[in-house]
Amino acid sequence: MKELHRNIRLLYTGQNQRARRFRYALIVFDALSIIYFIATAALSPTPFTTALNIILGVMILLDFAARLWICENRRRELTRIYVLADLIVVASLILAPLFTESLGVLRVLRGLRLIRSYHLLHDLRRESLFFRRHEDAILAAVNLLVFIFVTTSLVFVLAFDEQDGVEGYIDALYFTVATLTTTGFGDITMTTPGGKLLAVFIMVVGVALFVQLARAIFQPSKIKYKCPECGLNRHDPDAIHCKHCGEPLKIETQGSD
Repeated sequence: MKELHRNIRLLYTGQNQRARRFRYALIVFDALSIIYFIATAALSPTPFTTALNIILGVMILLDFAARLWICENRRRELTRIYVLADLIVVASLILAPLFTESLGVLRVLRGLRLIRSYHLLHDLRRESLFFRRHEDAILAAVNLLVFIFVTTSLVFVLAFDEQDGVEGYIDALYFTVATLTTTGFGDITMTTPGGKLLAVFIMVVGVALFVQLARAIFQPSKIKYKCPECGLNRHDPDAIHCKHCGEPLKIETQGSD
């Protein structure tokens, strides 16, 4: 058992080629599962998708169990938002056949898998120099996409019937983006007090996220690297000294061939 524990820890935290390939495979799996949940949000369940959902739920649960097993502080791990979201998603996937009348709510719960993208960012920060150079813009884009698709799922459940299918989901996405950008065409509107409050929420939060993305794209790029002396964690990509305290920096850079 100790040997198995050590091997799993090496896969998740090691720096050898096998461990890196394993972590990249996990990144691909998480990304594909997120895309799958977005693509099937408005589709009626079939025996195939039900079986696939259960398989995905088991795989996510196994990944969760492995991370928890090798974690030094399990209590803190269980309080992370993406971990709680994964548990909710697993429950919605595995228990879905027992609650066929609540598929709309389950679609919203599966949208929480998008929160997993924040953990992907953590992995990419460790694995990719390109990501570290463009972290602010990538993080702002992920914030906006997560917000759009989670609120789209919520709008779809509140304002459309499940029978509307893909067309209804596209209308929900259209309403969300039009509201977020304050375009306000008016062809799709919320008529209930709850729906109107949701529209206000989309406008306020969505505009802020959109502005954050624009600022991250157009402002001078900085790389995240914590100065060992003063703690400043944003520097020019080619910096060799901290601008705040003058401490020498050892920022990883790509060499030329």
